[in-house]
Amino acid sequence: METNNKITSEQKEEKTFQYRSYGKGELAMLYLPDIQQQSAVDQFNKWIEAAPGLKERLIATGMNPRSRRYTPAQVRLIIEVLQEP
Repeated sequence: METNNKITSEQKEEKTFQYRSYGKGELAMLYLPDIQQQSAVDQFNKWIEAAPGLKERLIATGMNPRSRRYTPAQVRLIIEVLQEP
């Protein structure tokens, strides 16, 4: 029985989302792992556009559409709206 508890504990650790800087493609692929990266980024950007106020909040944190990474603060905002991948 102890082994089962250990496995469950390890699985929980694996599922803990890390709030850190992510490349845009990297984060998009966490949400959409079964498609090509560029398609995932395109779809992810559509979700950000469609989420009321999210894009504005991201821009307020200094997000630049040309940047290739999200800061930990930006990731936190995204997770608040879209939930964990």
